[in-house]
Amino acid sequence: MSRLPDIVVTNARTRGREIVDIAITDGVITAIGSRLETGAKSVVDAGGGLVTPAYVNPHLHLCKVWTLPMMSEEALEAYQGGGMSAAAKAVDLAAVVKSGYDASWIVPNARRAVALAALHGNLHIRAFADVDTKARLEGVKALLAIREEFRGIVEIQVVAFPQDGLSRERGAEDLMRKAMALGADIVGGIPWIEANEEDMRRHVEFCFDLATEHGADVSMLLDDVGDPDMRTLDMMARAVIARGAEGRALAHHCRAMALYPETYLRELMALLGKARVSIVSNPHTGPLHARVEELLGAGINVCLGQDDISDAYYPHGRNNMLEVAFLASHLLWMTRKSERETLYDMITTRAATAINLERYGLGLGCAANLVILDQGDVTEALRFHAPPRVVISHGRVVDMERLRALAQIAPSG
Repeated sequence: MSRLPDIVVTNARTRGREIVDIAITDGVITAIGSRLETGAKSVVDAGGGLVTPAYVNPHLHLCKVWTLPMMSEEALEAYQGGGMSAAAKAVDLAAVVKSGYDASWIVPNARRAVALAALHGNLHIRAFADVDTKARLEGVKALLAIREEFRGIVEIQVVAFPQDGLSRERGAEDLMRKAMALGADIVGGIPWIEANEEDMRRHVEFCFDLATEHGADVSMLLDDVGDPDMRTLDMMARAVIARGAEGRALAHHCRAMALYPETYLRELMALLGKARVSIVSNPHTGPLHARVEELLGAGINVCLGQDDISDAYYPHGRNNMLEVAFLASHLLWMTRKSERETLYDMITTRAATAINLERYGLGLGCAANLVILDQGDVTEALRFHAPPRVVISHGRVVDMERLRALAQIAPSG
């Protein structure tokens, strides 16, 4: 006698507009079809609402969430003003908050942000923790604790991130090694922040060496400044190819790309395709952004990130990836039907590819991490960017009331 599914989701509308039932057993999708003839321990009626894989946020500075009250607006003004020519100054100004870094208040702040993520069906986060002589390892320790607390609900990839550089921040290399030894998942980098090209290249090489040592992927914030001569994305892509790390490096921001001449941009996109480098764009957090339309047209994988929640760089945010896609629709002028569908891909399948999620999707054998929306299609989902009616994580219905309580905890610090 075959075992009953744990959950059957009935009357689920796919993105292809088909109405299906979805059976889930042991956290895995085991059957999809019209009117499945099977019982179940639990039945969830989607009522014709759109059902898709859960949302993915490939870029969030989780150690910094809710720190805006600790900051003046100088960093925000420096980052977003003057064509982003003073972005490096903004990083230095924002570093002030780290003098008081302590896991005791970072943990509850991060807990609230991750609870908000789950409420909005965002079940996969690549989360950055600053690692430097000011932050020390406090952010890493806090995010590792949150990763374990939310295991089985939200999957968190912790990035050890040398926000203030390596050559310009003596001692950061040793702290990065310690962060990875503690259990961080991803090696982060920000080579453009260094003082000269030689140090930028050394930064890239160190990060790839450390990633190789730990069998880890790499995530780098690149060219996040209004300077058309900044080319660290090029450096990273060449390092990927040289090391045979195709598909294991993720590039974030890449805002200087907005200023690149067309001839160089075409050369760069060919290089990115060869290296299988994905790009995370966060157009709502800065006046410049990667050339998303051209990248997509060249076959480069592009996705969207939340980037920040109420910190020195961005005052808003609630880990709602539908909201991020809604904002991107306006900022990138992606409003046609095909573009709206692409935006939805950029917070689901494209983002999952970017952070190398396994068994992601809506198909047999995929992990049962799903959102059930009140809306029936992508256009309406983007229009309202409302929380899902039901969130299923690892084959279990998420306790929304508990998460609402966690999300209402006042930010600490």
